Amino acid sequence: MEQPSVTTWDHSALKWAMPGQKHDAYPNRECYRSHSFACHNEGGKVQGYTTSLSIPRPALERTQSQLQLDMTRLEEEFRRILVTHSSSIDPDWICEQALGSANVEEFGKFYDLHEFHAGSESCNEGEEDDHNRDTGLESDPKFTVELIPLDVVLDLNDIAKRMMVGGSANECCQVYTSIRKSVLEYNLSRVGMEKLGMDSVQKMSWESLELRIKKWIMAVKVAVRVLYPSEKVLCNQVFNGLRQLAESSFLELSRGSVMQLMCFAEAITISRRCPEKLFKILDMYETLSDLLPAMHAVFSDELCLFIRDETRRTVMRLGEAARAIFVEFENAIQRESSKISVPGGAIHPLTRYVMNYIWLLYCYVGPLNRLLGEKKKEKPKLAELENQVSSYFHEDDGDNFADKLSPLGVQIVWLTVLLECNLDGKSKFYKEIALGYLFLMNNVHYIVQKVKKCELSSLVGKDWIEKQSNQVRQHATNYLRASWKKLLSFLQDEGFHVGGTFFSGGNSKNVLKDRLRCFNCLFEELHRTQSTWIVPDAELREELRISIEEKVIPAYRSFLTRHQSIINSGRGQHKYIKYTPEDLERCLRDLFEGNSFPVGTRRMSFSVS
Repeated sequence: MEQPSVTTWDHSALKWAMPGQKHDAYPNRECYRSHSFACHNEGGKVQGYTTSLSIPRPALERTQSQLQLDMTRLEEEFRRILVTHSSSIDPDWICEQALGSANVEEFGKFYDLHEFHAGSESCNEGEEDDHNRDTGLESDPKFTVELIPLDVVLDLNDIAKRMMVGGSANECCQVYTSIRKSVLEYNLSRVGMEKLGMDSVQKMSWESLELRIKKWIMAVKVAVRVLYPSEKVLCNQVFNGLRQLAESSFLELSRGSVMQLMCFAEAITISRRCPEKLFKILDMYETLSDLLPAMHAVFSDELCLFIRDETRRTVMRLGEAARAIFVEFENAIQRESSKISVPGGAIHPLTRYVMNYIWLLYCYVGPLNRLLGEKKKEKPKLAELENQVSSYFHEDDGDNFADKLSPLGVQIVWLTVLLECNLDGKSKFYKEIALGYLFLMNNVHYIVQKVKKCELSSLVGKDWIEKQSNQVRQHATNYLRASWKKLLSFLQDEGFHVGGTFFSGGNSKNVLKDRLRCFNCLFEELHRTQSTWIVPDAELREELRISIEEKVIPAYRSFLTRHQSIINSGRGQHKYIKYTPEDLERCLRDLFEGNSFPVGTRRMSFSVS
């Protein structure tokens, strides 16, 4: 007699159904026995059980054959239901669930929007906060979505249980993992995950990798916060009551994408290390570090131990790569050996580059403090910088300045030490000593202002800012001494009097003429050259001009006043008195503009009231 077989799955009754019959889970006794045999077959007790029941071999073979046919049809039905109800998720929507709408808009601007569905409309800040509260994203790092309707999940669960009883658990698991793995990887590909091998990553330009790192960050956030938790929930529902199947199925469907994400990160860590890569690697490090607790929660099963370990190792490798790039950046500052002087003593490109780099570091205070760790307790190992290190890292009372700073704060101070040592060497390339001091004043002032404007002062501390400001003043004093000391020497009275009385007659007039002629020549030379010099900061430029005026103008006016009698005693004084104090003051206004100005040549009579 032909055995009854499974032909369709009744979704409402959750039972096997055959044409012309009522829903009945087990149509006859032999079919019932076949389930019993299948259950005991897994325990290795088939022989004893068949003997005790004394079932004829032909009947047993027919029952086993029918059972195999039923399991095949259940497998096909399981596959059909799963394929029918497994669909991809809109990438814009899922990105919004993982990151919030504001970040999705930023993501959309970076990528070609044709790769995704039409971008979701932006919402204002209040709407975004309401959305976060509604979805629970504010308090919960992961957000699950219903991948398959619950009534369909119940059907799949019932089929899975029957296939388990029928000895087809492996087949059920394979069908489930193959279908859901494809869906998962397709969803990830739509938010940026690419299947790239180590060699492919190594051969890419950094510009291409920057784009892919941005996509990787998006993909890993969506995966850990939304897709993996959702897949695990679905897996537990489909295999409810079948824990081992649930664990192994989830591992198999997620393993490939997890390893692909980790493989890309590792490929980045072993690529050539250069300073411009630091910030993207820090983005990856911070992203994966923040997701580590959620990753461990999703992959908490014993079977997933190697995934948890691999994720931790990847975070460590990213951190090691970031620290290594820091060392490379320090070396790059020291190795920068260009001998071309910046015209006018302006800001050196190295100064701008290093300070902009340091400003970007401020955006990563948290991860960098974790990465740098105990670095603040290490003494920099450069013998040639020992004096500078002592002045920067030790206070007058002998305390270690570094102990008061965070690890990143110490690193920033150390970078400025290296920078200023390099700049000090470059200042020697100027032929005019005064211009070398002006160059140092400009650059150290730029460093201080950059720290203040970028709110880096909270990292380096007020003491450091005060020390650097004193350095600016010292360089300015050195400049004034080197530039204007000689000019002021012509306005002194040495040579004009003997025994407390001034000379009169031709000798005193000749000395006066020589002094004023030398003063005029040197002043014109200083005006001509220093008008082409540059002080970029308007406030500093004004302060420096005032300092020069306070030294030169009163000394010049006093000199002319003291020798008024000699000046007015004869004719031709206009030949050697070319400038009034007001003329000098106007000329000094031309300094440090980076332009060439002709010095004023008006000859004016001078008299002192």
